[in-house]
Amino acid sequence: MTMTRYDEDIAAWSAEQAALLREARFDALDLEHIADEIEDVGRSERRELANRMAALLAHLLQWQYQPERQSNSWRRTIQEQRRALRYHLNQVPSLKPTLADAQWQGAIWADAVTKAIDETGMGGFPEDCPWTVDEILGDDFLPG
Repeated sequence: MTMTRYDEDIAAWSAEQAALLREARFDALDLEHIADEIEDVGRSERRELANRMAALLAHLLQWQYQPERQSNSWRRTIQEQRRALRYHLNQVPSLKPTLADAQWQGAIWADAVTKAIDETGMGGFPEDCPWTVDEILGDDFLPG
């Protein structure tokens, strides 16, 4: 088997590495890059959580600060984000403690405020998130 270099074609490299693992040819594995890719999986999952949470928070801000634009369609969008977040947390339960991390919450809130400003052109949003995680993820909660 001619080995593909990691930086030449990652798709071919990953297929080769998987085949080597299945063949128990451990001596031929590219362990350093395999470790990097495994770490990237975790980062990707954390990024997905952060992006979904920031999007949900931005929608909740818009809901509260633009009551004239509230609609059933917007309500469904909020519910869809909540379902997607809960599904993601069920698929990757090790991320649940992240929700309680104050530094993470602050960064996500800042992203959400930026999104809300970009989408509404408005300012004056709270400096800190005024809602609990239970409220944010709860189906019955809508601010304002």
